[in-house]
Amino acid sequence: MTAFPVGWSQLVLVVTSAVLLQTAWTDLREYKIRNDRVLALLGLFVLYAVLNGQWAGLGWNVAFAALMFLAMFVFYLMGWMGAGDVKIMGVAFLWTGISDALMFAILLGLFCAMHSLAATRGWVKSRETASGHRGIIPFAPSVAAALICIFILRAAHVDLAHILAYVGPWFWFIAQPR
Repeated sequence: MTAFPVGWSQLVLVVTSAVLLQTAWTDLREYKIRNDRVLALLGLFVLYAVLNGQWAGLGWNVAFAALMFLAMFVFYLMGWMGAGDVKIMGVAFLWTGISDALMFAILLGLFCAMHSLAATRGWVKSRETASGHRGIIPFAPSVAAALICIFILRAAHVDLAHILAYVGPWFWFIAQPR
């Protein structure tokens, strides 16, 4: 329980969503994720944790986000991700924590797949790779969409574990070779 009204933490989620959308828009236009936006998302998380009285689990969120940041940093060193992508993913995993990370990853995969499909069809712009193939798409729009969906599901008090328990067997069934 916290001494702050619930509406304040909801307001922080609205502001965070606005920052995420602004970051996604900038990444779409410029293929750049600005550090001030990442720091704003970090600060908004701390404010949200204070308003919700979630200090007890904060250490786990930070440890998990740091671990995921290191994993993404390896992808950056291999040339698979940009530096801004690594930073926004680190902050996104800070917001999701371990409890919502799987649902976030599933949503992120869906949004990335839709964005990639739109890019291959020429519906949205993409950059060419070093070998001349089209295919580099901005990552922040998919991260923003997935994280905002997590916020909405939390606000609606949807139990993400139950969704995964229901959807998981269907993914297994569909993935089986015929």
